[in-house]
Amino acid sequence: MTITLQLKPEEQAKLIAVAQAKGQSADELVREVIGRIIAGSAEAITPKEPTLSLRGLLAKYGAAPSAEEIDRNREEMFANFPRSDF
Repeated sequence: MTITLQLKPEEQAKLIAVAQAKGQSADELVREVIGRIIAGSAEAITPKEPTLSLRGLLAKYGAAPSAEEIDRNREEMFANFPRSDF
């Protein structure tokens, strides 16, 4: 397949300069870039793995503490907390 691409003279000069800096011809550089675009589009088409919900991410830590356990822990933590009665 042949594709003709109309470039402005400045764009053509930049393309040739970049290709020469990479040690390639302009055709090779364009093929390389098009190859990356095609590879990227194939990745975009493939389905991604589903993400886990927050509950799914925390599942490895086991069951959450019950309300009674949380209350007991709070009582223990704040048992010696300085208080000033108002």
